[in-house]
Amino acid sequence: MNPSPLLGPLAAFALILTLIPIALWLLKRSPMGRFSGAAPGGPLRLVGTLALGPHQRIVTVEVGAGEDRRWLVLGVAPAGIQTLHTLAPQPDAPDAMSNALPIFAQLLARQAPGRRAGRSSARSPDAR
Repeated sequence: MNPSPLLGPLAAFALILTLIPIALWLLKRSPMGRFSGAAPGGPLRLVGTLALGPHQRIVTVEVGAGEDRRWLVLGVAPAGIQTLHTLAPQPDAPDAMSNALPIFAQLLARQAPGRRAGRSSARSPDAR
């Protein structure tokens, strides 16, 4: 069997497999491949979110810049995203990430301030 007829298609296949990661890497670093709203100060900012159920949310998003800024109140569900209302931006609204809920350990420390993290082997007389 002569290997030369298989060598051309095999080399082309290897070349294509090599070019795919290179093309994805270039796309990731180009302006087309980046989601510009994720950057701070970009044209898209999450203002607030409210969970209505396990898969339904109401999200307020600020879009645009300068005088063209608008707030969109969006309904987000597995079936899709729907615009519920459009508002003028409010100047005193905090960023959604700045009022994030405290972590579980902080909440637990507030509920039981007298308890320590480790348990002692001695039991108090009033323990049942």
